[in-house]
This record gives sequence, structure tokens and C-alpha cells, in this order.
Amino acid sequence: MSKDGPFNLPAPDAVDLLLSRRSGSAKAMDKPGPSKKQLAQILEAGGRTPDHGKLFPWRFIVFEGKGRDRAGEVLAEVMEAEGERAKQVEEERGRFLRAPLVIGVISRARELHKIPVWEQELSAGAACQNILVAATAMGFTGNWLTEWYAYHPKVKEKLGIKAGERVAGYIYIGTPTETLEERPRPELKDIVSYF
Repeated sequence: MSKDGPFNLPAPDAVDLLLSRRSGSAKAMDKPGPSKKQLAQILEAGGRTPDHGKLFPWRFIVFEGKGRDRAGEVLAEVMEAEGERAKQVEEERGRFLRAPLVIGVISRARELHKIPVWEQELSAGAACQNILVAATAMGFTGNWLTEWYAYHPKVKEKLGIKAGERVAGYIYIGTPTETLEERPRPELKDIVSYF
């Protein structure tokens, strides 16, 4: 169906997907990753998130191919400069290689705007979820991570994350190499109230 076509049609498969979606470990992903066309669709889905004020308070950084190696070098350089042991430096060098594709979702909320920063940050989180759901719908698995490098000022600078921007998540996407396990979910009676 075209994005210009009729809206609000029943989509039971989409509901089934949402009720069964689960994350896979970044350490248990392999090739293939999304094709160029699939990646474009995943990114487009990420951009179709609720966005009060049409501010687009997020952007995406794609790490694939040699870009994953370059990102790993950044992590290794930072760890080495901080005196981390060699084994840890090497582990960081391979961090972005765990999956064939990593998408950084960068929150760029505008301060002093009529749309509260909180709503803008929630929009970035919704972009992360849309990316995960789109990847799952294509048969891939995804893992939404932040980890230390999402917060480290030197890493952020070297990856081109500007002052005032924050990492909403690094979304690792690939083909699962093991069965995805279900995790405990809350009982509706424990999280739902009616007013």
C-alpha cells in the first residue's frame, strides 16, 4: 500500500508483529544485514515517528562496512588514551562489528521552544522503536543499546555528535544466529489502571 493511499485500514499482521517482537543480542548477529533498499525503508520508517511541531528532533548516523571499523577505531583510541588495558581496547575496536549494520539515533531537541524538550526526546525514542519494528518486519533482528560510548564526550565528538545532541540509541541490526528468547513481560493488571 502506498503511503499516499487509504489510511486506518485494519492491519492484523502489524499487531501480531508488535505482540511478538523481541530484541536479539548484538553479539549473536551475522550477515546478511539490510540491503540498500531495505536500509532506506528502515530509515524512512524511523522518520515517520510522532513529532509534535514537525521539528524532526532527531537524525540518524549509519555505520556499515568500513564505517563500523572507523567507529571501532574511535572507541579503541579513546580507551587507549585513558590507559585501559590492551584486551579491553581490542574489545572496543570490535564493538561496532557485532552486527552488519548499526544506526545511531541522535536526539537534537531544541531548547526554549514551545514544544517541550521531553516531547522531542520521546520522539527520538519513538524513532528507535520504529527502526526496530521495521527491521523485524523485514526478518532481521535488532538490539537498541547505548552503552558507555553513547555518553563519552570524546567519542561523541569524534563521531560527529554536536554539542547539545544526545544519543537516543545505537540500533544494531542483522540476521540472528540463535533463537530469540522471550523475556518476562508485565501483566496488564499490574501496569494498567482506568480513570
